[in-house]
Amino acid sequence: MTPLGERIAGLIQAAGPISIADYMSMCLFDTEAGYYMTREPFGVHGDFTTAPEISQMFGELVAVWLAQAWQVADRPASLAIVEIGPGRGTLMKDIVRTIRRIAPDLASAAEFVLVETSPRLVDIQATTLKDSGPAFTWLKEIDGLQRKAALFVANEIFDAIPFRQFVRVSDRWLERVVALDDERFRFAVGTASLARDALAADLWHAPEGSVLEIAPAREALMALVASRIRRDGGAAIFFDYGHLQPGFGDTFQALRNHRYEDVFDNPGKADLTSHVDFSALDRVARSRGLVTRAMTQGDFLLGMGLLERAGRLGQNADAQMREAISEAVERLAGPDEMGQLFKVLQVAQRLP
Repeated sequence: MTPLGERIAGLIQAAGPISIADYMSMCLFDTEAGYYMTREPFGVHGDFTTAPEISQMFGELVAVWLAQAWQVADRPASLAIVEIGPGRGTLMKDIVRTIRRIAPDLASAAEFVLVETSPRLVDIQATTLKDSGPAFTWLKEIDGLQRKAALFVANEIFDAIPFRQFVRVSDRWLERVVALDDERFRFAVGTASLARDALAADLWHAPEGSVLEIAPAREALMALVASRIRRDGGAAIFFDYGHLQPGFGDTFQALRNHRYEDVFDNPGKADLTSHVDFSALDRVARSRGLVTRAMTQGDFLLGMGLLERAGRLGQNADAQMREAISEAVERLAGPDEMGQLFKVLQVAQRLP
């Protein structure tokens, strides 16, 4: 067991089982040993590869969408372009480069902001963005943003926000918790339960043993972003893996060295995530009076001109580079790759 795992085990021994949300939060964000506070998670030498690391085309097409959203919002003269959870800074770098080329007025009007809680990742992002041109601002939370229109973008942020699981047991939904058995973590059923009016009737009457995942913290982030857009103007676009319709199932998973492993094997040394319920996020945004559009990542990127951009990049490239571009297109948009598994949610007062 890792040192962080031993601390978590001690907590359970002293106070009893903890929620999956608490376990996940400690594993990812513990200030001394949390995954995102101590490790380099991204890229070939990390634990997973994100879309911006696969190809510059991803960030370029996101930048085109942001420019369109700015146009639809009547080109505010002062605004912020905000990335939440910016990883190594690769996406922001591609966005800035592209916006400076295709929409110089937007580049001049915008303040570029990165919302990041990990000091280690802030240093990596600063190195990535060192020669990108504009000044960048780092914040630990969205509440630190000045009151102005904002264009938000986030790639694989919601899946890393802790969530809760409930299990259908004898006409009730009881919370699934993390317990300890002979110094080994295991799942158990706790005493906390969902209220009857918390679920629609068709979801409430699920088969015995069904697992339901809910994520109040994810919905809270969406509510915060949506409320700011409603008040100050702007738009947001979110990419993550998940589902467009609500449903049941255990999607809690751990990823280490590009391989899946048991979520209890290496606390603090593996990435912990679950699939994102985009229907819940969509509902929150609409409740704030915004319009939304949800689709697969493949449909979004192809609709934004991924194939055309790939063709232009390959015009003067050698055979090896053209093959790399083709492989990137397949990974980003192919139905058997990110194209179907990953979803996109667009949120605004008026969508481009």
